[in-house]
Amino acid sequence: MDVEQVTDELYGLRPSEFTAARDAYAAEARRAEDTAAAKAIAALRRPPLAVWAANLLARERPEEAERFLALGEALREAHRTLDGERLREASRQQHRLVAALVRTTAALAEEAGQPVSDAVLGDVERILHAVLALPDAAGPWAKGRLAAMPETAVGFPAVPPGTLTARTPAAPEEQPKGHDRKAGGRAEEARAAEAQAKEARAGLARRERDRDAAREAEQAATAAAEEAADRLRRAEREREEARTAAAAAEKTAQRAATDLRAAERAVEKARSAAEAAEKTSRRHERGE
Repeated sequence: MDVEQVTDELYGLRPSEFTAARDAYAAEARRAEDTAAAKAIAALRRPPLAVWAANLLARERPEEAERFLALGEALREAHRTLDGERLREASRQQHRLVAALVRTTAALAEEAGQPVSDAVLGDVERILHAVLALPDAAGPWAKGRLAAMPETAVGFPAVPPGTLTARTPAAPEEQPKGHDRKAGGRAEEARAAEAQAKEARAGLARRERDRDAAREAEQAATAAAEEAADRLRRAEREREEARTAAAAAEKTAQRAATDLRAAERAVEKARSAAEAAEKTSRRHERGE
């Protein structure tokens, strides 16, 4: 069995169709004694709804996906080289393009018969930001095979202050009076701003952890529900098989009972015939 082909097909299905199709392919591979394929297919994870929607975007709009990936490379390169102009331009493109792709995703999901909520679209937006920042997420997404929410990427690393717009300080003798006081005030403001920024980052990190925990709980609940549904389907199949077997056994018993009655009638006829023959024989013996 071609695992790559099966994987591509499965991740193109809606989440509600994924598990049954995966299990059917895994069972087929086991029947064919293709143990490696069966194990690989059974290990495939059902994508959450937001991940499925993001995959749908990559599959249905490959040219837009390619441009988006090129933007991600440009952003990463701008951060590596600290190219301020390229970084600012790429950042502007990022916000415009992500917003446009989220709208496109909503329309594609609607067309596919699987409308998504604003909360799901919010997750799609986070996936797209992760695709821009994380090459490990970009690869599977480009193939439409992303299996789970990628690591949260809140933008790109901040550019060190002054790197992009550094200015040469004035010579000491040219500095105006009160310069030290102003510099001290600015330093104090910078420290306060840095403290506020740290607090904001800590708050954001807490919210991200809470959201990730909620998402994991939701995924665990979904997995448990799917497992319960699978068990129910198996129980229904087994009950149907038992019902079929019972019906077949009943028919067999009925046929056996019919055969037994026929045999009893045949025995009775044979006994009657034997008795009649015996009476005839005795009459002949008596010369009657």
